[in-house]
Amino acid sequence: MDTFESLVRAEFTPKTTYLNTASNGLLPARTVAALHEAALLRAEGRPLTPLYEDVEACRTAYARLAGVPVDRVALGASVAAHTGLIAASLPAGAEVLTAEDDFTSVLNPFHVRGDLKVRAVPLERIAESVRPGTALVAVSAAQSADGRVADLPALRAAARAHGARTYVDFSQAAGWLPTDADAHDFSAAVSFKWLLGPHGAAFLVVPEDFGGLSPILAGWVAGERPWDSCYGPVSELARSARRFDLTPALFSYAGLRRSLELIEELGVAAIGAHDLALADRFRAGLAALGREPLPAPGSPIVSVPRLGSRQGELAAAGVQVSDRSGNLRAAFHLYNTPADVDRLLDVLSG
Repeated sequence: MDTFESLVRAEFTPKTTYLNTASNGLLPARTVAALHEAALLRAEGRPLTPLYEDVEACRTAYARLAGVPVDRVALGASVAAHTGLIAASLPAGAEVLTAEDDFTSVLNPFHVRGDLKVRAVPLERIAESVRPGTALVAVSAAQSADGRVADLPALRAAARAHGARTYVDFSQAAGWLPTDADAHDFSAAVSFKWLLGPHGAAFLVVPEDFGGLSPILAGWVAGERPWDSCYGPVSELARSARRFDLTPALFSYAGLRRSLELIEELGVAAIGAHDLALADRFRAGLAALGREPLPAPGSPIVSVPRLGSRQGELAAAGVQVSDRSGNLRAAFHLYNTPADVDRLLDVLSG
């Protein structure tokens, strides 16, 4: 049986010390091959049936990763679009509780409505800040800027106590953190970060009763029988969450299918343990350099204050990280090794 290390080595051949998964995950070799084959189907005029099969295989695979029935998973292109769908469902004057400085795609659709009461509190206080009259709590499972992980069980308990719904963005968590989407009313995730897929694909999980969402973006793919829904109004919307689908970017799902297969082969728990061990190694190395990262226990994202300005120097040395608001952000995933951590520390110590 293939080991974790041998599977990873067979799939990834980075040419740099790549520590920027929080921006974009690397594509596995199998994904690159699938993208190439998908392009050839179009180039050679062959039937595209296999690509539509890939779309449904991705829906099923994500349902397994998220721990929900497949009929609760809708497909789209971005978290912002999914957030917009949820924002559009709220009545005027509804209160939406958010975390301060969360990722814009989780927040902005609520703000641009103009008639919602959007309240922001520090992430650590979000559960205690749910109150009577809060309609929805929207938060990222892991913060993009610094990796802090939300206390989702406490948040869900507080929301239930006050009759509020919850909306969780798992974009910075799905792939390394076990994702219990069934514990929340709505959740979303993009595919191009920790799930190692191409851009252009995103998932939305909705309640069995759809949670009051209206399929305002429904096109032909939202029909119960899509190929009979190409002309005129859709006579019957899909009975599942597929009624919220957007027309799929077929190439993206062709590649994503192979990426999700690899995630499942390796196992989210094993990936998470690998990622967190590397992040802890980096934190220990920073301490030896007299540097202290922003607190984000249990996260593979490590953000170091006042070092963001060194991103250019690091890139020139072949080390890929991000500069976020002046902080150096490193993100460790399954293709990274202890040698990658040591390389980053070595350049920083120079």
